[in-house]
Amino acid sequence: MKIAVAAVGKDENSAISPRSGRSKFYLIFDDQGNLLEVISNPFSRGGGGAGFGVAKMLADKKVDIVIGSQIGGHMEEALKSRRLKYYEMAGSVKDAVARIIAQEKEEYANSSRSGGRDPHSSLPWGD
Repeated sequence: MKIAVAAVGKDENSAISPRSGRSKFYLIFDDQGNLLEVISNPFSRGGGGAGFGVAKMLADKKVDIVIGSQIGGHMEEALKSRRLKYYEMAGSVKDAVARIIAQEKEEYANSSRSGGRDPHSSLPWGD
């Protein structure tokens, strides 16, 4: 599982960007909360289509979950079409990643207990 967070800065202590499509940076984390990559968003400036471009860029990076402060309608549609989960959150990147990991871990545990198909079969957490 990979988590991408729209950020105003290049490190995990940065704030989540208020504009997801136009965020200056995207920070990509693994399912343990380790920072894997910092992407300078090529869509942070310019004309329309930022949400679509960001969704494609993150899908190409094999991201599963996107976090931003405000996800616009076009970006939301683009994320949905690529089957990426997304969450609107505020605060620090680090705290948001920790919350999402805990939430996904809980969903995995509930899915395992109910005998449901696990959508995140690569996650290392057991029952």
